[in-house]
Amino acid sequence: MASFYISFDVNIYRDLHEPALVIGGCFVLVALILSLLLVFQHLRYYTNPAEQKWIVGVIFMVPVYATESILSLWNSKLSLACDILRNCYEAFALYSFGSYLIACLGGERQVVELLEDESRKQISQSLLGGEEKPVTQKGTLYNFIFHPYVVGKHLFTIEKFGLVQYMILKTVSAFLALILEIFGVYGDGKFNWHYGYPYITVVLNFSQMWALYCLVQFYNVTHHKLQSIKPLAKFISFKAIVFATWWQGVGIALLCSLRVLPKERKFQTGLQDFLICIEMAIAAIAHVFVFSSKPYHYVPTSVYEEFTAQKAETTLNIEDGEKSAVVEKIETKVEVPGTSVRESVQDIVVEGGQKVVKDVVLTINQAMGPVEKGMTKIQETFHQTSVDDEKEEKQETETMIKEQEENSSGNNRYKRETEIKIEEQEHKLSRDNRSQVSVSRDKTS
Repeated sequence: MASFYISFDVNIYRDLHEPALVIGGCFVLVALILSLLLVFQHLRYYTNPAEQKWIVGVIFMVPVYATESILSLWNSKLSLACDILRNCYEAFALYSFGSYLIACLGGERQVVELLEDESRKQISQSLLGGEEKPVTQKGTLYNFIFHPYVVGKHLFTIEKFGLVQYMILKTVSAFLALILEIFGVYGDGKFNWHYGYPYITVVLNFSQMWALYCLVQFYNVTHHKLQSIKPLAKFISFKAIVFATWWQGVGIALLCSLRVLPKERKFQTGLQDFLICIEMAIAAIAHVFVFSSKPYHYVPTSVYEEFTAQKAETTLNIEDGEKSAVVEKIETKVEVPGTSVRESVQDIVVEGGQKVVKDVVLTINQAMGPVEKGMTKIQETFHQTSVDDEKEEKQETETMIKEQEENSSGNNRYKRETEIKIEEQEHKLSRDNRSQVSVSRDKTS
């Protein structure tokens, strides 16, 4: 029966492989053309580097996913290597999206100020509401989950840590999977606890969920300041790629392990790759509208004109007296000439790379901080224990010395008393002898 299932699975894969490769290739071609064209437009009109360097990172997720998926579908032997590269870039894309939101808010310093303002407003409202226990008296983690508005600048730290930890864990897990596969103990797609796949899947699942949750909480607090970029559409389009592809792979592996789908490894990876090829074409179409380069083709300029139909009034001090005039601020857009693609790429690689390295180092230091404190506390405990032991040993030694001295002094007293008794006895014997001698002399005389 087992051989029948194996041959049946092999026949299904062989019959479906070529049609899937052709269809998937067509979708990949659409995804590559649209995505690369959109990337080129951003590089050509690179007028806002702080935002566009991260937009390019997010958009480039589509060609990376599409290329690796079609290669893996074409040759199943490349599936593990392609999966590793795909996972690494997925983590970087999530980090890029978070950095893009921060850039749209004006940078890290402005984000911290914004979060602090939101925290003060929320705390004031809670105090005016007459809450018995202010939310500030609760733990930071509790407030982050239930009251993210009051966390303040710590929300930015938690959000940054959540994104970077996933990027680090995803990369480390990818290379760990490669090492385990070399030794034959990875078991890709097998929910068998004798292999490394289920353990890595569980760790990455929690890591990804935490990263996405941090991003959601950050979005909930700042979305009113991001209305100009239509953040909801961007958030949904990006989250759908990250979330759907991950759970899609886990779901296919689970269905194959339950024999709902053919259990052959080639069929499992091929189905995942084929679906990703189709999904990347859909994502590329969505990115054309969601991450359009048109807003960066123009630079806004401010022109002030007197106008009588606006609400904004300003008081002008004139020599004759005070008169009111109405001023309208009209935003006009000036089309800018194209920028150098080479310089744009250089800025993305150099500046973006330095920012990533800086955040990774900062996150590692933040993660190592509690570990170092714990190690320091353990060392202090061991040191205190050793000091206490030394004190106890010293006290015991001093006690023993005192006891020996007391014993020695007691022995000396006993010895002296004995010597005195002996001297007394000798003196008595000597006196008795002298008495006997005198008596004998008397008798003789």
